[in-house]
This record gives sequence, C-alpha cells and structure tokens, in this order.
Amino acid sequence: MFLRLSALAVGIALFVSAAPTRGQDKDKDAVKPAPSKVIAVTVYSNTALVIREVTVPEAVGLTEVVVSPLPPTTMQSSLYAEGNDNIRVLSVRYRTRAIAEDTREEVRKLEAEIKGLQAKSQAFEADLKAMGENLKLLDKLEGFTAKSLEHLTDKGQLDPEKIIAMAKFVQEDRAKRTKEQLLVKQQLEDNTAKIAFAQRQLEEKSGGRVRTERDAVILLDKKAGVGTVKLNYLVGSASWRPQYKFRASGKDKDPVTVEYQAAIDQRTGEDWTNAQITLSTAQPLLNAAPPDLKALAVNVSPVGAVAVAPVDPATGIPVPAPSKPGDPKGGFGGPGGMGMPSATEYARDLDKLSKDLRAQVAQNYREKKEQAAGDLANNAAALEQFRDLFAAKEELIAASAVPAAGGAAGEGPSVTYKLPTKLTIPSRNDEQVIEIARLDMTPKFYYKAVPVLTPNVYRLADLTHGTDHVLLPGDATMYLNGDFVGQTRLPLVAAGKPFTVGFGVDPQLQVSRILVDKTRTTQGGNQVLTFKYRIMLSSYKTTPVPVQVWDRTPHAETAQTLAINVTNPKPALSEDPLYVRDEKTRGILRWDVTIDPKQHGEKVMFIDYEFKMELDKNVNIGGFLAK
Repeated sequence: MFLRLSALAVGIALFVSAAPTRGQDKDKDAVKPAPSKVIAVTVYSNTALVIREVTVPEAVGLTEVVVSPLPPTTMQSSLYAEGNDNIRVLSVRYRTRAIAEDTREEVRKLEAEIKGLQAKSQAFEADLKAMGENLKLLDKLEGFTAKSLEHLTDKGQLDPEKIIAMAKFVQEDRAKRTKEQLLVKQQLEDNTAKIAFAQRQLEEKSGGRVRTERDAVILLDKKAGVGTVKLNYLVGSASWRPQYKFRASGKDKDPVTVEYQAAIDQRTGEDWTNAQITLSTAQPLLNAAPPDLKALAVNVSPVGAVAVAPVDPATGIPVPAPSKPGDPKGGFGGPGGMGMPSATEYARDLDKLSKDLRAQVAQNYREKKEQAAGDLANNAAALEQFRDLFAAKEELIAASAVPAAGGAAGEGPSVTYKLPTKLTIPSRNDEQVIEIARLDMTPKFYYKAVPVLTPNVYRLADLTHGTDHVLLPGDATMYLNGDFVGQTRLPLVAAGKPFTVGFGVDPQLQVSRILVDKTRTTQGGNQVLTFKYRIMLSSYKTTPVPVQVWDRTPHAETAQTLAINVTNPKPALSEDPLYVRDEKTRGILRWDVTIDPKQHGEKVMFIDYEFKMELDKNVNIGGFLAK
C-alpha cells in the first residue's frame, strides 16, 4: 500500500512538473475541451453557483481534463470538482488564455460585415467629395453668367434667350445635385449606424479583437471506464428578486390567485440550458468553520467628550474623540449637544455601517481571505453592540421581534426554492421572469377610507396562505376581474401568516371630511379647544359592503402638558382588539360600518365626532408632526 501511494505521488509530481510545457503546447493549438453541460444552478442575491457535468475520457490513470470556456464572471477561488468511486479529483486549477484571432464563425461573419460596410462608407464619402467639387464648379459658372450678363448689358448686346437658358440650367442642375448630395449623406449616416451596431455585437460576442478564454484544468486519477465529474464554480452578474401578480374577482367565495414569480438578472456570459434552477436568499460564504471571537474592548471618556464616537475607517469600530469642554450632554453615554445627531439617528448610522461590513465578510470568504473576513465579522458585531447603547429599548425589542426585509447580506430569512422543472435561462441584458409557485388564497374583502389623507375609498382583502412558502418582500401587480388596478409593495410574509393587500380604488364609494365647529374656552388656568368633525360616506353600489373609516386626533407625547379627549363619536369606535391595543392609544380613530346600497345624497352616511384639547393658557401649539 505504501509503495502504491509513493508511486502515485511520484507520478503526480512528474505530471505537474510537465504540465506547464504541455499547457504551452496546447495554447499554441486549439484547446479540445472535454464535453460538459450545465446541469444545475443556484441563484443567490448577487451571485450564482453553477454545477457543470464533465465527461471524462476512457484513459486510465492520471488524466488532465480541460473545461472550456468558463464565463468571464467566474470567481477563480470558488472552483472545486467532485469525483466518484472510480474517479478521484487530485486538483483543480484556473487558467486564462489570450486568443489573438477569434475563430468562431459568428464572429467572422460580423467582421466581414463590418469590412463591407466600411467599404460602402468610403464610397459614399468619395461621392460626397465629388458632388461638393461639382457644386463649386456650378457656383463658378453662376458667377461667370452674372459677369457676362453685366458686360453684354453695357455693350447693348444682351441676348435674353441665352441668358434665360443659362440661368435655368444652373437652377435645375443645382437642385438636382443638392438632392443627390442629401441622398448620399442619408445613406452614409445609415451605413455608419449599421457599422456601430455591428461593432457592438462584435464586442459582445468576442470581447474585442484580442479575446481571453478561461479554462478549468482538472487533474484526475481514474481507475476504469468512462465517467463524469461535477465542476462547481461561483459566477457574478447574476441575481434574482421576487415579484407577484394577484388576481381576484372581488367576491369572497372566489379565491385570490397569487402568481409568485422571480425576476432573474442573468448576465454571466454563459447560457443555462435545461438546468435545474434553485433560488436562494442565503449567502454562499465558502467557509467551513466560524470566525474566531475576539475580546470586546471598552473605551471610556469624560462627560465633557463629544457626543458621538467617530469610526476608524480602517477597522470600522468606534474610536473615542478628544474631550469637548462645556458640553454637558456629551460622552458615549448619550449623544447630544450642539450639532450632534440624536441617539436614534446615531444608532441607525451604526446599524447601516455594520450591515456594510457584513456584506464585505461574505465577499472576503469567497476570495478565501478568512482572516480578513473574521476581523470584519468581529468589527461588525462590535458596532451592533455599540449601537445598543443608543437605541431605545422599544426599538431594540421591535427590531429583534420582526425579521428584517430585503435581500442584502444578513437581512431577512434564508429561504430556498427548488423549481419543479428544468429551465433554460440564457445570458442576456434584460431580466427574465419565471414562476416559482401559483397559490390560491381565500379572501375576505372590505373597503378602507382615510378622508384626512385622500377622498378615494380603496378595496382591500385579508388573505392567509396555508402553504410552506415564505413570501419575500417584492413588488406586486394587482388585477381585479382581469383588469389592472395598480401596484403595491408586499412585505415579508411568513408561512401561514395573514396579510392584507389592496385592489385599487372603488369609484362607487366616496368619502369626505369637514370641520363643523371650533370653539375656545378657558377653564381655570387652562385653555380648552374643541373641534367637531363630520365624515360623509356615500355608496353607489348595489349591495351592502363593509367599510373601515379611519381618522385621527392630535396625540400628546407628554400627557402632563397636553390633554386630548374624544367625546361623542357617532357611531361608536371599533372594538377590534388589535386596534384597541395598538392604535387607539395613539389618537387613531377607526369605525367599522356597513353601508347600504344607494346610500348617497340625502341618505348619505354621517360619522360625527369631537375632541377637546386642554393645555396651559400661557402656551401655544407649536405644530403637528406625523410620526
């Protein structure tokens, strides 16, 4: 056994030492790649993992197999190959070859076409030059005619017929030559556009006159028979994003059909033909072990230090700044002071910076820079822990309870969709849309009116999908009875979670809001402002429909300085538990009403309410802010 391994080692050493010479000889001739085909692709948020099946020749023993060409967006460090029981992969290397002349027939045809078009352009330019000289000669003839006319007139020898004939000739010939010149100019411009288009096509197909081919060279130890190995590699210029189409009839008994689609951007330079496609939101890190956890050093500074810690651009972590005397709000314990951002703003900046660093972590792992990736991961975590000093407790709890949306590194859930059938996705410059799944959901339709914001009444549907699919954030196109009614943005929806979508404006429902009365009185040391509002809801529909009507009153952040009370709402406010818990305490008003058919004009539905705002008589309202 030892002798066999030693012989194999010597053979590999001799094979590798001879490989450069053989590689140089091969580069002089046309490379004969092994037969291969793309069998599977996993598309990530900004890369794709391609699996190519390579047929290995019958030769037994050490064999070098060339897979060519690889796409120009191949990440060199990501190449690896998988063998089987009869084939052992010893090494995989990446190489590039410069090709001075492209031998592909399609490229040669384009080159010949460009050469012919350029010859045409030269002929057009020669014609234009000759026409210009002819027009100059005509100008001289016109000048000669004018001088002759003046000379003959002075001598009394004017021949009107000859003069008229000469003038007519000059006019007709000038008109004819000008038209011919214009026609040739137009032909030249058209030909120039054709040359430019053909040159763009040539650049896309060949990458220029000198083309670079990229190969994977696999060294194998093969026992017997014809077999296959799998070559895996990551490519850039590939991504996907979710998008949706919602189709509804508007009736509760009819399901809403959701077409869950993926818009794939495939510009890798390699066609994926009849391949198994998988879509994933994960990030391929290519690291088998987690990074080492470093100690978290804490810096302190006097209370008079500046409010925020600047960030070292080299490490991405906060660094204490010099003290700033006279700033009582400064220091790491609480941003503030003159010109400094609020705690919330600073926490958001730190969060954004940490996400940028985590995106760099993935890139460094793909480039096999494990040490740099580990350092960046530690720095990103340090920023997130530093952020926790400034973010409010409520913000931190909300952020940990709700998954982040989006497709960036480290955000949102990691989901994978393996498409049921094999697909062909060519490399091209525009997005290609494929269907992930078609889902039927039972709707509960109702209407929503927010007259303080808009006079339109919108049709909504509460949906719950009972499938295992996670609906990722994406653009949705809405259709009702086959008609396009608008677009919306779908948030992240976990499997089985209810959600609401809109199906556009319903013109048969109308809403308006008016101020009925306003009074101002004084009670003791306080002033009391009373506002009375009326909302009018009209229906031109033929059936009763449920409507949610929303409004709002001012909301006092500090109850000690301002008291606001809603009185006499008619009808009563909604008793929905979620509304009462989350919205009502913030001054949001909601009514759940059912409006009868043809309830408009004198039969319009009224919603009346009033609220009182009580505050010290020595202060004024500075302004309102939606938040």
